[in-house]
Amino acid sequence: MAYDRRGFLRTAGLAVTAGAVLPPLGPAAATATAPSADQLFKAGKFDQADRAYARLLRENPDDVRALGQRGYIALLSNRFDSAERFLGRALRLAPDDVPAKQRLAECYVRQDRLSRAIPLLRGTGSKRDEAFADQYASLTGTPWQVHGAQGTRLPWYATDPLPFVEASVNGGRSRLFLIDTYATAGLTQEVAEELGLRAVAELTAHVGSHSITLYLGVLESLRLGGIELRNIPIQWTGEGTPDMPRPPDGTRPAGAIGTTLFYHFLTTMDYRSKSLVLRRGNGTGAFRAEARKRGYDRVPLWLAGDHFPCTLGSLRDYGPRIVTLDTGGFGPGVGTTVEIAERAGLKVDYDHPTDDTRTRFPIEPDRISLGRTVRHDAAGIAEPPSMGPGPGQSRQFGFDVMANYSHDFLRRFAITFDYTHMDLYVRSS
Repeated sequence: MAYDRRGFLRTAGLAVTAGAVLPPLGPAAATATAPSADQLFKAGKFDQADRAYARLLRENPDDVRALGQRGYIALLSNRFDSAERFLGRALRLAPDDVPAKQRLAECYVRQDRLSRAIPLLRGTGSKRDEAFADQYASLTGTPWQVHGAQGTRLPWYATDPLPFVEASVNGGRSRLFLIDTYATAGLTQEVAEELGLRAVAELTAHVGSHSITLYLGVLESLRLGGIELRNIPIQWTGEGTPDMPRPPDGTRPAGAIGTTLFYHFLTTMDYRSKSLVLRRGNGTGAFRAEARKRGYDRVPLWLAGDHFPCTLGSLRDYGPRIVTLDTGGFGPGVGTTVEIAERAGLKVDYDHPTDDTRTRFPIEPDRISLGRTVRHDAAGIAEPPSMGPGPGQSRQFGFDVMANYSHDFLRRFAITFDYTHMDLYVRSS
């Protein structure tokens, strides 16, 4: 591929967050019965793992690892009260546990309770965490304030190579934004400078062998249709960052909006009607009733870190297992590893690698499922384990990821993210 947009998002900071996704926390020495709980967690069987960790805590209420893991499982499902309780207990027993601090901070960030997250981030010893603490401390008042309509529908400016919508920044003219669940919220350097944004903190990131600077600041306003958001933590990057993808007319996007915005709403990405729909929380009940009436497919939704939505999918008869949803990923609609592809019975075309610089091989899954929703014609790609979404993200998240489903797979459906009840709805007609 001539353009590695995931490289852009990772290095540009649009996917860089304060709440780092970390492997299971707690002391390295686990109790004798803990591996069964750990194996369940690693396999993505979170309810069973939670019950197994609960049994360990009945035997030893001060088991820091079990407390931390129950807190992590609760955080994945946005059960904030439980996450705070278990992670708080883990920290009282092990005050220097950095992953527990970072996960508890993320728990507060998702609730827009930034003042509670700041001291935790300052206590990790991480320069990155310190930078995000500085950003959060610079905000005055509640972040992500929502004003205006109860809901809004924005037509897509373009569908390919990725979905784009128009939004107004700080009351100015409409600008183009990429919508991407694998992103947070970010601007290009050009737009940040034009708006006169002040960096309150900065970080160093890398594009290959080159270093770039990631700037953190606060955006006053972002208007999407009839809804206006105010007091937004925002990011932008310095020189050397690869360009973002552009629509067919060549318009340069002003930035990207992603999951940190989307989880403040009931968010629908309707590929069929080519529109982005945002509803405030009080519209959730009406949508859920409509979904039941019309028979929309409903599958579990988890959130790893602050911007990696996860659900259940299958490759042929292999699954259901954890997959990630990346609406901003172009190219083949499904990415996995060669090992998982072969395990699923898929033919890996080793004779025709797709890229001279990265060893990637075509696969042609004849059946890809997201819940009961199935596609028979989406192209796929398989990479070595060190590069693909399996072991690489397993190390990052602490649980196995079978595949990543991206734009070309999702383009046949309307998908709705309900971060209140942690359900993903899929409509194919």
